[in-house]
Amino acid sequence: MIPQSFKDIVSSVENAGFFQTLAMIIFILFFLVVVYIVINRPKKYYKEEENAPLEKDDDENQTL
Repeated sequence: MIPQSFKDIVSSVENAGFFQTLAMIIFILFFLVVVYIVINRPKKYYKEEENAPLEKDDDENQTL
């Protein structure tokens, strides 16, 4: 039998609810860690990044 949908694949696995819950917990923890890192960066870090040049001013990048 070839599974026709994702629901068929998930329903055939034992403890599917556990794996779905585990995946959601890992995603939420990752998201919270990223938010924590961004919030706790000093504002000076973002000021330096804000003034960074977007492109080099080399002649190599300027083509006619």
